[in-house]
Amino acid sequence: MPAMIAPTFSAVRRMVESAGYGVRFLAALPPLLRRPLTPGRARALVPRRLEQREADFLDLARRVIFRQPRHPYRRLLALAGCEQGDLEGLVWREGLDPALKALFRRGVYLTVAEFKRQQPIVRGSASFTIDPSELRNPLAGCHIPGQSGGTGGRRLVTPWDLGYLSDIAPGLCLYLDAVGGPTARYGSWCVPGGLAILQLIFLAAVGARPTRWFSQVEPTSAGLDLRYRWSGGLLRLGGLLAGVPLPRPETVPLFETDSIIRWMTAMLRAGGRPHLYTNTSAAVRLCQDALAAGIELAGARFIVNSEPLTAARQAAIRGVGADAATLYGSMETALISQPCAAGCLPDEMHLLDDVVATVQPGDDAAGRPGLASKTLLCTTLRRRAPFLFLNVSMGDQAEIIPARCGCPLQRAGWPRQIHSVRSFEQLNAGGMLLLDLDVIRVLEETLPARFGGGPLDYQLLESVDGDGRAALRLLVHPRLGPLDPTSVVDVFLAALTGDGSDRVRELQWRQGEMLSVERSVPRLTPAGKVLHLDQERAATTNY
Repeated sequence: MPAMIAPTFSAVRRMVESAGYGVRFLAALPPLLRRPLTPGRARALVPRRLEQREADFLDLARRVIFRQPRHPYRRLLALAGCEQGDLEGLVWREGLDPALKALFRRGVYLTVAEFKRQQPIVRGSASFTIDPSELRNPLAGCHIPGQSGGTGGRRLVTPWDLGYLSDIAPGLCLYLDAVGGPTARYGSWCVPGGLAILQLIFLAAVGARPTRWFSQVEPTSAGLDLRYRWSGGLLRLGGLLAGVPLPRPETVPLFETDSIIRWMTAMLRAGGRPHLYTNTSAAVRLCQDALAAGIELAGARFIVNSEPLTAARQAAIRGVGADAATLYGSMETALISQPCAAGCLPDEMHLLDDVVATVQPGDDAAGRPGLASKTLLCTTLRRRAPFLFLNVSMGDQAEIIPARCGCPLQRAGWPRQIHSVRSFEQLNAGGMLLLDLDVIRVLEETLPARFGGGPLDYQLLESVDGDGRAALRLLVHPRLGPLDPTSVVDVFLAALTGDGSDRVRELQWRQGEMLSVERSVPRLTPAGKVLHLDQERAATTNY
């Protein structure tokens, strides 16, 4: 009997939690939509918040960190010999960013592995672990249950406060005001869930009301949680209560892009400018399908996220006359940057320094596992952020430069830009380390130049068998036609290795037959991404 009761109780608890989310969501959504942010208000808001960065950070520290005796950051600060008065003095004396760098040097930071409880936090002789839920922000409301993509570790439920969209909205408002105009029409195409709902609300919150909602998965599919079925209805109901009609979801799988292409072409013929909010792989796939059908999408624009917008992927989008811009963030950090309205690089963005303080370790990363010199360390500044971060890495690195573009986002006051955002995670197979940066170059540039295809036709898959032995498979799309597997392996390894010890490791790989070629379609994550390096774990059976 107990074994039968437990699942029932769990199901009831989930239903109660979902109902609570629904009630809070319907109460918070109409006020947000009734008064969308305007460019004028955005331009006035940003300078004020930039002036208050130190005060906003210290207010969060007082209200959250130092009111909880067992808070993880309080323990890290204590190990660094930094009490509340010390922290306040440091920030006011040095300024926020220099203070954060000083705290990093004293051990106040978290790597992505420490944050996601994959590794213990070791500072001197102290060693402990935390649960990510300990860093949730108690000051934020819970209106939408978001979930991380799981590419950097185990999935993490992230309750979102709809008010936080107002905090991060000025960047999108100014960007769309610069590139959109009165003929712009907006749509979203992603998997169902919290991210889809947030994208649609985010657009509406800056006056860019979405007119189409394309879902990569049918929300009523068997096995999906009930909230995927009723979230769309709640969204439309909230919109009606606010007098802002919002669209119904239309199922458009990744391999059936015709209906979106028809929407875009119809909009272009009518003099409109379609803007589609989606992930990078989906945008590339749609443009490849349009190119194969001989369809141009000149004037269309994609706002992409979730994956790097590399030069090769941008070229695939521009091949049909469309353009793309990217933003950067995560479900845990929300947005860190917004696209530059006059950028020259594929992923040129403005850091939202009034929302998240971002610093890099530089040479101080030496000797600290899980960090690189250009690692992005994020610190929360807004009261309604889902998590409270203090020098937390999400496993990414980037170039940070002074803004010199002159676009509306720089004129609003954001002084720094970011580009070349990449993971610095390493894959170690047979003693050979592969950096994500190198793998992207070979998969998107070297192999297509030699064997044909595009940026979505090659993928590296790590397999681990039941004995724990690692092997790599290079997935090559079957549509590329006959290929010599040995030649593909030769080109791949030659492009990844140089001289000396690199050559020794390459030979070790060859002798151990660590890499094989498989003719199959690159795999998708549940969020519709095509990862450059994916992992496959062997299934185990317990008797």
